[in-house]
Amino acid sequence: MPSIFEIELGEDFHRLHPMMQKRFGVDVESGYACVGTGVFSEVRRGAWWTAPFLRFGAFRNILFPDHGTNIPFTIENYPYIDGFGRPTVTFIRTLKMPGAKKRRFDATMVHSMKRGAIVDYLGTHQHLATDLLLEVLPDGSLHLQTSGQRFYEGPVAFDFPAIGTGTADVYESYDESRGVYTIQAQVRNPLFGFLFGYKGEFTCQFPATVGEATPVGLKPVREEIRE
Repeated sequence: MPSIFEIELGEDFHRLHPMMQKRFGVDVESGYACVGTGVFSEVRRGAWWTAPFLRFGAFRNILFPDHGTNIPFTIENYPYIDGFGRPTVTFIRTLKMPGAKKRRFDATMVHSMKRGAIVDYLGTHQHLATDLLLEVLPDGSLHLQTSGQRFYEGPVAFDFPAIGTGTADVYESYDESRGVYTIQAQVRNPLFGFLFGYKGEFTCQFPATVGEATPVGLKPVREEIRE
């Protein structure tokens, strides 16, 4: 079975650099996960008044107000079938901030035939969902952009107005000369501008997965069926 990224990209998936195809080819039937280890050369945030917004996001591992340079991090992509029978991939980024403080971005992704896109659930409880727009660039790298945000909690469900959201642009590539993956991202609000961003590089291992191989701590506390 193709990965959720291959399903979404179709023939364009094969335009990715071969090592990018391996990284985004993680699927239950692929028999492997992708675990990256590297360093963010910088982690930035917007102006001082963005800190309360970012601090609020830290409660559910969505955003955080910390910033710095040369921050070690890991990114863990494990495939599993969620409680609703959907092929799912974790995108868990853990940063070791100064002072032994750890911060996490939690995301789990599924492919939605209904929405015709990959749905990216953000945070520990999948309260936020956004569609991912994917673009393979001429050099075999990948551009991912979020499109709109939806909130789900119990009977409550609504689309966020643009003013209350942040659009994320993420660029991932593979530097063949150095054998490393590179990543850069920024989150912007249409009114307030730049909110958060980072850039860095990492290497990957591809551990074999047999049976239920996804560490429990990487899965969301709560799963959401609404896409």
